[in-house]
Amino acid sequence: MSTDNLKDLQINPEQKQRSQRPFWIIVIVVLAFAGMALFLAQPWNPEKVRRMKGAGTAEASAVVSTNVVSNATAVSTNSTAAANDDKVLTVSGYIINRERIEISPRFLGQVKWIGVKKGDAVTNGQVVVIIDDTEYRARLAQAMGQLANAKAMMAKDELSYNRINQLAETHIESKQAQDDARLVLEADRAAVQAAEGAADVARTYLDWCTIRSPINGVVLEKLVNPNELVMPQSFGGSKGPSTALMAVADPKDLQVEIDVNEADLAKVSLGQKCRVSPEAYPDKSYGGVVAEIAPEADRAKGTLQITVQILNPDHFLTPELSAKVDFLKQ
Repeated sequence: MSTDNLKDLQINPEQKQRSQRPFWIIVIVVLAFAGMALFLAQPWNPEKVRRMKGAGTAEASAVVSTNVVSNATAVSTNSTAAANDDKVLTVSGYIINRERIEISPRFLGQVKWIGVKKGDAVTNGQVVVIIDDTEYRARLAQAMGQLANAKAMMAKDELSYNRINQLAETHIESKQAQDDARLVLEADRAAVQAAEGAADVARTYLDWCTIRSPINGVVLEKLVNPNELVMPQSFGGSKGPSTALMAVADPKDLQVEIDVNEADLAKVSLGQKCRVSPEAYPDKSYGGVVAEIAPEADRAKGTLQITVQILNPDHFLTPELSAKVDFLKQ
């Protein structure tokens, strides 16, 4: 090949430089896009940091919460342990009214009116029942008439005595007539006193026809209705419609009656403080004190009856329901 042909095949250096420019442009464009990508990706790193920080905070909160729960559990456990440590004996019994009063008439009679029903609150002196008083009003009227008659006789005989007494001083009447007049007057005075007593008895029976509540409390049972015949309750007799009108008790005066095993009697003493928890509301507790220890044990059961007075009872305590009693250390 000739020299001229070789020269034709050679590339001009200027053309060679111009052919390298697109390559660098491409490189620059690629770098620019890479830089933009890095710039756009840069804000996601703080978010990760924030997420990591948030996760750390949550983990820290969880740790703190766990510690608090653990501490609370420990405190609760310690409180429960302390509560269990201050008791020496726990026995179950029944809530009772300290006094249950059954109101009964004083004589045979017919119920004319009754103004309460079961569950009603009553106050001391409140009229609750009225017995038919027709007979006793008539008896009072009769007694008052006899009293008036006795007073009239006494007034007449007193005038006679005064007259005879004056005549006896002038020796016109004898001493015997004077003494007879004086004795008649004394008999009249005794008759007046007896008539006054009879009037008081009739007035008392009339007053007994109006039956009042002897205490502030609640009606536990209503045993009669109007127009029923009632009679006095015999001592120690069984209750029933013919022996009592109603039963009342003070809901603020409650006790717990329990039977303590003879092996545990050494842990109980009169006046000992207690904690009472009704079985129906185990989350509630009331203060109490040993009020009575029975003087005689039950040989068959090997127990002794203990009565615990409840301090400041409320409506959550219902008589005849069961309750748990914790006897506390002295």
